[in-house]
Amino acid sequence: MSKDQEQIGWSMPELASRVALDLEDGWFVNLGIGLPTLVADYIPEGKEIILHSENGLLGLGPKPESGEEDWNLVNAGKEPITLKPGGSFFSQSESFAMIRGGHLDAAILGAFQVSQFGDLASWKLPNATLGRVGGAMDLTAGSKRVFLFMQHTSKQGPKIVEECTYPLTTPRCVDRIYTNLAIIDVTETGLVVLELAPNVSFEYVQEHTAAPLKLHVGLQKETIGVQQ
Repeated sequence: MSKDQEQIGWSMPELASRVALDLEDGWFVNLGIGLPTLVADYIPEGKEIILHSENGLLGLGPKPESGEEDWNLVNAGKEPITLKPGGSFFSQSESFAMIRGGHLDAAILGAFQVSQFGDLASWKLPNATLGRVGGAMDLTAGSKRVFLFMQHTSKQGPKIVEECTYPLTTPRCVDRIYTNLAIIDVTETGLVVLELAPNVSFEYVQEHTAAPLKLHVGLQKETIGVQQ
């Protein structure tokens, strides 16, 4: 992705706020390593979302202010966090029992690639000798919903493709994709654009996507701003 492309559409904090709006009151939600952790800072006031980390935490709050970090309190990515009143600690085995038992309403993860069918590749690049699966395979198999939070493209090109060429994490597991350009649902009939970032056109999103897209019936092309 070029420097110019990085400035198009939503910023990552803006996208995190948009993702948080779609989380329903009372949901238990896992935030994956990296960009998804931003969502913790944008949970709307008055909405109770119980955030989970697979290293054995429930009830995560926003990131601590600089200088107030407690390095005994970290998420699965070893980043400092806060814990809300009523939050709890438990063993990693109990944490994965929650995941595998289907107790999470949603998992928000990053991705290297995602296919038009919802196949997810998130743990290893083709030429890398090592990869980190972490809890992604368990989360994508055990969570009721899987949302992706990511940039629309990478230095290698489009991240949304017809068929993944990277090693798969889990097949046909993704429900919704949030990128800096658009929000896209994975449906049985293909990828459907639900919402476009400000001043981004459907045509621009399609140009930067290596899989066919459909425009949701609620969106009208003529009313959408065009990214030059």
